[in-house]
Amino acid sequence: MNFPKETKAAILVEQKAPLEIRNIQLPQQLEYGHVLVKVHYSGICGSQLGEIDGVKGHDPFLPHLLGHEGSGEVMATGAGVNTVSPGDKVVMHWRKGAGIESQVPKYMWEDKPVNAGFVTTFNEHAVVSENRVTKIPESFPMDIAPLFGCAVTTGLGVINNNAKLKIGESIVVFGAGGVGLNVIQGASMVSGYPIIAVDIFDSRLALAKKFGATHLINSQNKDPEKAIRKLTGKKGADVVVDNTGNTDVINLAYQLTSPDGKTILVGVPRKGDHISIYSLPLHFGKQIIGSHGGETDPAKDIPNYIKLYENNKLKLNDLITDTFELKDINSAIDGIRNGTISGRCLIKMDNNGT
Repeated sequence: MNFPKETKAAILVEQKAPLEIRNIQLPQQLEYGHVLVKVHYSGICGSQLGEIDGVKGHDPFLPHLLGHEGSGEVMATGAGVNTVSPGDKVVMHWRKGAGIESQVPKYMWEDKPVNAGFVTTFNEHAVVSENRVTKIPESFPMDIAPLFGCAVTTGLGVINNNAKLKIGESIVVFGAGGVGLNVIQGASMVSGYPIIAVDIFDSRLALAKKFGATHLINSQNKDPEKAIRKLTGKKGADVVVDNTGNTDVINLAYQLTSPDGKTILVGVPRKGDHISIYSLPLHFGKQIIGSHGGETDPAKDIPNYIKLYENNKLKLNDLITDTFELKDINSAIDGIRNGTISGRCLIKMDNNGT
């Protein structure tokens, strides 16, 4: 397999601006722990929209590459790599898995450096750290595989590791995007009840019902607090999950959590935005938990979730509602923002000839 000299990528050049699709030069030598992956598909997560919008403040690494969930084939490996080999099909993920954490790769664009993290997926070829790829079966669908990079692993991890939701416990999920739908699916798998999905788009709520939500609330049309308390009683829900990062929603999520329940924060507020809560209940059993990708261990969890999917225990096909080419990635991002894309959106890479 030829080692490519350049590849096409979507580059974040300026915050709050469209990504630029350009050819960049790949490193011509793989360093210790590096893995060169021919990317097949990439997902788009809310985290990338946050990076574009600058929710964490000034970005000192511009221009840089994006993307943290994808699927691909290993083309070559650097020294020390022993968990994957050339020809292996892999999931690309942002949580640390097995293997070496390498130094970040060095790409070039018009004789200037383009920064990248330990994994990027908005590029047709990517040099990633060994501990950001996990081998999958040769026959596994490459369009389903990216979901294990973030959406599925985070959503199910929230249920397994953060919420530890038990049979019959109630859960409210604010935000029914890719991660939220899998929080809902996970809650259904462990027989939570009621499973209340809250969103501002009816199309996403329709998907939430398909993935196991027992009650749907469009917060544009109904007062979510009144509607939720009608279902859970004055005590509130055992678990409330926020995927939005909106501080008003986080405050409401905390208020709607029972005195001995858990508020789980998946979404990240914009830098400078602060929540305001009455903290006394935290001394008597109430909890606020900041989730970090559902505390997923990719090396252990991805094979387990693949087994569930292959045995029809995990619904993922309906999660993917839209697929775009890399050249149209900005249209895909716009569709996620305005709600015309209801589920997970994939970018299909046009690199079959390389």
